[in-house]
Amino acid sequence: MVDERVERRLAAILAADVAGYSRLMGVNEVGTLAALKSVRREIVDPAIAKFRGRIVKTTGDGLLVEFSSAVEALHSAIEVQRSISEQNAQVPQLQRIEFRIGIHVGDVIVDNDDIFGDGVNKAARLEGIAEPGGICISDDTHRQIRGKIDIACEDLGSQTLKNIADPMRVWRVQLAGHATIQQPGSSVNLPLPDKPSIAVLPFQNMSGDPEQEYFADGMVEDIITGLSRSKLLFVIARNSTFAYKGKAVDIRQVGRELGVHYVLEGSVRKAGKRLRMTTQLIDVSTGAHIWADKFDSDVEDVFDLQDCLTSSVVAAISPKLERAEIERTQRKPTENLHAYDYYLRAQFSLYQHTREGNAEALRLAKIATSLDPSYALAHAFVTNIFGQRKAFGWVVDVAQERAETRKFAERALQLDKDDPLVLAFVGQQYSFVLEEPENGIALLAKAMALDPNLVVARNWSGWGNLYLGNIDIAIDQFSAALRLSPLDPRLFLPQTGMAYAHFLAGRNEDCFLWATRAIQSQQNFPGAQRCLMASLAMMGRIGEARQICDAVLKIDPTFCISGITLRTPFRRSEDVKRLEQAFRLAGVPE
Repeated sequence: MVDERVERRLAAILAADVAGYSRLMGVNEVGTLAALKSVRREIVDPAIAKFRGRIVKTTGDGLLVEFSSAVEALHSAIEVQRSISEQNAQVPQLQRIEFRIGIHVGDVIVDNDDIFGDGVNKAARLEGIAEPGGICISDDTHRQIRGKIDIACEDLGSQTLKNIADPMRVWRVQLAGHATIQQPGSSVNLPLPDKPSIAVLPFQNMSGDPEQEYFADGMVEDIITGLSRSKLLFVIARNSTFAYKGKAVDIRQVGRELGVHYVLEGSVRKAGKRLRMTTQLIDVSTGAHIWADKFDSDVEDVFDLQDCLTSSVVAAISPKLERAEIERTQRKPTENLHAYDYYLRAQFSLYQHTREGNAEALRLAKIATSLDPSYALAHAFVTNIFGQRKAFGWVVDVAQERAETRKFAERALQLDKDDPLVLAFVGQQYSFVLEEPENGIALLAKAMALDPNLVVARNWSGWGNLYLGNIDIAIDQFSAALRLSPLDPRLFLPQTGMAYAHFLAGRNEDCFLWATRAIQSQQNFPGAQRCLMASLAMMGRIGEARQICDAVLKIDPTFCISGITLRTPFRRSEDVKRLEQAFRLAGVPE
């Protein structure tokens, strides 16, 4: 029964508080209070009044504001954050006032001019995950403001918020007003996960031999793989941490940019058959070194050394972590160090994202499989190379490459059905090259169960679900991949996936935004170019779409509408028809 005495209304609720307020007060209580009053008087309160907001209450360092319109709430928040940012540029770091802001549109209960209820709680939780100086909005808010405010929003996917029963889809407002790609040194700070989180930075090669660089990189990648198998850890992917390679870094800034509690850094020195590795684990919140060690071994014992380091790091982060969770780190990828060496070289070549690099990667990976026929990961990696060929339009012989992909995939699974990376590589190519997304998704689901931090599994699970028309699931998986590896050089893959997902859902503007981001990440990726072309065509920007079509056809003259299902195995007829419609408008030949 409805209680008629309770007043309810729909409102846009803005929750804000000062980031790091206790720390600021501890450093300079009087100065912080004066600065906060000044910011409120000169920036915050005028912006709220300008857009007809009502300050419901203040809480010392925070405030709750009610608006009758989501558009006005967001306009107010943007003006506040941009004005404070401009002012802070002239203020020393320790004296800066920065707000976090969350906005939600929902039902509220009104009592003596105060407001209560689930809508208020959600706004407060959104504020809690916003970065300092940032704005997070709910999906309900995003639907209200889309197309009405000229600003980009980044889809953070479904987020589990404290004391909110169901996961909420969250959007981060890009205050620069356009799509941005986070780079090392940017001011974008990611919220910390709700469990211990770590980033392993590239180790310094101390060997004095540039040719050993791949070995140091491979060591780090295997350490990341070992750590990521602990379900109690949130581990940033290799491709994001390697964005800092060769750069002088501020560990605390790295922690903020990647959204982690801990950073592991170190060095590797390889001389003949001897190997020395030094490492240190840093708590980024304090900059304190909570653990450091030095390891010496023969090169033949390199995997034991990696096991030792991985176990030590987990133990240092939390004595309560179950050692059973890292038992999988004890598995050796191969006992043949020559095969391992060729595998590392193949990885290095593939990451160049060039046709020549792809060919060299295939040559090296096949050598690894011939040197050690029982090396499951090398066999799986060969399928990944064929996947890159198809994605970039470098296929020479479709039938022959599909046959080789299947051969290496089946052999990899025969050798090891429980290695998550093997399952991920093979699963993604069952979905893409072999066009069997049902089989691919099953393998990827097992990979994610074994290693929840495995970015390639998340990304390719997104693509597999996209092919089957499971749009919401695909977006969730792409969002997870983007969070696990926010600086990944291969960011264009989940970004392009997000673009296609929004396109197939009829959200052309969102598709345009994500496709633009993907091209900023990797301008030569055909999938992103085709998706951008399709979104422009469906938005009525035919001239721009046809310009992109001309560029696409110069790179790949065989691209045509009848070949859509040969390139991407979309199963739903409505998805294929929507792509065909867009491509015809753009001028793609039949």
